[in-house]
Amino acid sequence: MPDSTAQLRRKIGSAADLQSVVRAMKAQAAASVGQYAKSVAALGDYAHTVELGLGACFRQGPLAADLPADRPAPGDRPLRAVVFGSDQGLVGRFNDTLVEYAAHSLSPQRPDLRVWAVGERMGNSLVDGGMAPEGTFTVPASVQAITGLVADILVQVVGTEPSTAAPELQLFYNRPTGGAGYEPASQRLLPLDDAWRQDLARRPWPTSLPAELLGSPGDTLRALIREYLFVSIFRASAESLASENASRLAAMDRADRNIDKMLLGLQERFHRLRQSKIDEELSDVISGFKALNRQTGR
Repeated sequence: MPDSTAQLRRKIGSAADLQSVVRAMKAQAAASVGQYAKSVAALGDYAHTVELGLGACFRQGPLAADLPADRPAPGDRPLRAVVFGSDQGLVGRFNDTLVEYAAHSLSPQRPDLRVWAVGERMGNSLVDGGMAPEGTFTVPASVQAITGLVADILVQVVGTEPSTAAPELQLFYNRPTGGAGYEPASQRLLPLDDAWRQDLARRPWPTSLPAELLGSPGDTLRALIREYLFVSIFRASAESLASENASRLAAMDRADRNIDKMLLGLQERFHRLRQSKIDEELSDVISGFKALNRQTGR
């Protein structure tokens, strides 16, 4: 049954209301992308500074004793993973793509594998992917809230492990690639082994003057390691949030264009139907006028 003009008016009004919601979400996602992108850029500079400080420490040979011995080998350590996803929808395959990447990188059948999810939807995707999470963290709603998430991850994922069996900890997250694009990425955060120390020690100091350590060398090293762990998890979360909002922005942009097309089609149908009714009414008036003229003999 064809739509009436009243039905078309209701559909046009509903589509316009939906477009208003979509555009509001689009504006919010665009603002969030900018917020998290600035945070990621600032974190990159800070992380580089921390790594330079660690490299300077490791060039002081005796400080290696302040770190745990590089045993057992990474493959023999308990395996832990934190997968950063979303709590909200309208992000396409944002979660599923990362779960597939994590499953390919990890060994889901390892009995010592324990996985934590950041985001309820990510937790559901991990269950579907055969890696049921030990726990789920709430996705931060702002840059300021990421600090609390980092503290929770360090306490719940790392803090309860005995020092003699420190786990191998890997972070999985989506990283922005420009525009609305993103790609899965990972970082092995723990253990802080010889390979990691040597890599940092080989990095050149940016000036011709050699670096000097202030205060107790051991305290300086431990403070820098705490900052390294903090900034690594913080950056993974910020990049995940930037990617999520970029994906949502792209989805809202597509929805906005689709609603525009739908509104144009509805308005064309409404105008054609309205014109058809006007033509019918004019035809009835003309027919009635002719009939009246025949009756009166004019």
